[in-house]
Amino acid sequence: MIRFTLKALSLSLVTLCTLSMAHADDLLQRIKQKHEIVVATEARFAPFESVENGKIVGYGADLMHYVLDADLPGVKVRQLDLPFQGILPGLDSSKFDFVVTSVTVNKARFDQFAFTVPIAESTVALLKRADDSHINTLADLNGRVIGSQAGSGQLAVLQALDVKLKGEGQPGIKRIKEYVSFDEAYADLANGRLDGVAQSLSNLGPLMKARPGLFATLPEMVGPTTYFGWVGRKDADSASLVKLFSDGIARASQDGTLKKLQEKWFGFTMSLPTDAMPVPTI
Repeated sequence: MIRFTLKALSLSLVTLCTLSMAHADDLLQRIKQKHEIVVATEARFAPFESVENGKIVGYGADLMHYVLDADLPGVKVRQLDLPFQGILPGLDSSKFDFVVTSVTVNKARFDQFAFTVPIAESTVALLKRADDSHINTLADLNGRVIGSQAGSGQLAVLQALDVKLKGEGQPGIKRIKEYVSFDEAYADLANGRLDGVAQSLSNLGPLMKARPGLFATLPEMVGPTTYFGWVGRKDADSASLVKLFSDGIARASQDGTLKKLQEKWFGFTMSLPTDAMPVPTI
């Protein structure tokens, strides 16, 4: 009888705990109860995220730990390294809690997802070989083969430029080649299989510093000013988690941490909005 009573009590406690978890106020409360947050990252986007000695490092990793160490102490971070093309669909289908990777904000994404305040500027530049004297302006991209990452905001900006060129009666880009990762595009550019790569200027400074004399950028940007943000689902369940990250990023900006991380990983600093993600124009 005593064993039966203890077993029944144990089962009742498990059921109560399960029900409590299921009926937690929102995603943030469930994360605190589980003591674990699952985030998605594409760790092939240096200097924002990359893998070094089996560990994800970079500007984004440092900023994430700054936020979570202060605002979710005792919560374990399970960070999934995934191809970028599957990250936003995975978030949409609730395969993880949040996206901690550099996502360019555009109109379509802004309408579908909830973005934090900006973590960095993502304005797109054109990378070319330094010894290529035939490409000096955006008009010189007519008839050229230009690459970017499939599914990226940079690709969308490049495609918009192609539409603009053709709308002005010019031939437009000969071919836009899509890559799984930017590293593959850089390799093809270096080997002469591409004429240029559309990539965020924030990424290109460290790349050119690491490979001096090989690459150069055009002074004219490919598109308008855009920003990187982190992403949550656009629903009431995720609202407090998105706010937690946004407030943490804003705090990093106010106390100087963001500038220090930018100097560390990019070699320069950026002026970013800290109240909200600006409404995108593209």
